[in-house]
Amino acid sequence: MSVASLVVAPSRPSTDAPIFLRGAGDLGSGVAVALVRAGLPVVAIDLPRPTALRLTVAFAAATLHGRITVGGIVGVHAQTVDELRAALEAGEIPVWTRGEEALRAHLQPSALVDARLRGLTAPNLAPGDAPLIIALGPGYVAGQHAHYVIETNRGPHLGDVLERGTPEAHTGVPGVIAGESARRILRSPVAGTFTRVRQIGDVVAAGEVVATVDGEPVRAQLGGLVRGLLLDGVVVPVHKKCGDVDPRCDRTLLSTPSDKAAAVGAGVLRALRLGGVAPAN
Repeated sequence: MSVASLVVAPSRPSTDAPIFLRGAGDLGSGVAVALVRAGLPVVAIDLPRPTALRLTVAFAAATLHGRITVGGIVGVHAQTVDELRAALEAGEIPVWTRGEEALRAHLQPSALVDARLRGLTAPNLAPGDAPLIIALGPGYVAGQHAHYVIETNRGPHLGDVLERGTPEAHTGVPGVIAGESARRILRSPVAGTFTRVRQIGDVVAAGEVVATVDGEPVRAQLGGLVRGLLLDGVVVPVHKKCGDVDPRCDRTLLSTPSDKAAAVGAGVLRALRLGGVAPAN
């Protein structure tokens, strides 16, 4: 994709031309909340069985429960186009799991936000995907893969909108919470099939088995609240992030988008305004 091939849409979207959001995990859901609060219609596109970790704050979980509320916004699993349109008209977020190609047979997006964080492995965005394209995180190049790229690394630039160039490199090191960083993360000890032993919202002690991968234990490295876990049956490679434990044990975190998700959502909203899709303040 060349810079010249990126054409910005000048008009505000209607429910007939919503914003397509690829990926309704915790970061994508923070984006969705910010956009709907600003009056913009959003269709979230995810898998029938999501791979997000923090499912209590992810609209992707609507595929499991039918509906979910995140940040005061309702997300519903829309299994037909009529259900999708009804959700948009109600100011809700339809979560679509029947494939983007099937969706595009009925609706065309005013903008596309890729929140799957695949820039390092599969930055598969194309000029024809939408009049305005926004991508989150490292691996994407603003002006090449997308019109704008949003910084997702914690720090002073979190949520920044890049019109050219690349965001900060992926460090692999999680942010510090209550003095803890890497020990918060649960990782698969071997490659295999993930199975929960505890559930999101449980409080665990250091050394406790939280899950297994092909029978091998996944142990908490510190005590705290289980804030994220993969679903049973997900196949993971060795050392894959499969959950996290929050030492603060604050149960409000289970229903509130993180500060990081909110900052990234604010950045996407700024990019939409720069691109002419969202009205300026």
